[in-house]
Amino acid sequence: MESQLIVRIDKNTKQRLSRIVRMEGMTASAKVRELVNSYIEENDFSRLVGDLWDNAARKLKKKGYTARDVEDAIRKVRATK
Repeated sequence: MESQLIVRIDKNTKQRLSRIVRMEGMTASAKVRELVNSYIEENDFSRLVGDLWDNAARKLKKKGYTARDVEDAIRKVRATK
């Protein structure tokens, strides 16, 4: 379900945005949605961390390590603190 977000900008900015997006064949709303989605993709920390974990898991698996090996290594490091 889509939800509405109201953003207030000055009249000149709105006119300039409308003119530019029309040249791209878009609406101002579509461009704002695109920009918001891009911002989220670039700044969603949880996704970045998830991607790092996935990458690490692939590399460890490729080297023959198992989940148990990783758990044991974590326990060993935590025990030394």
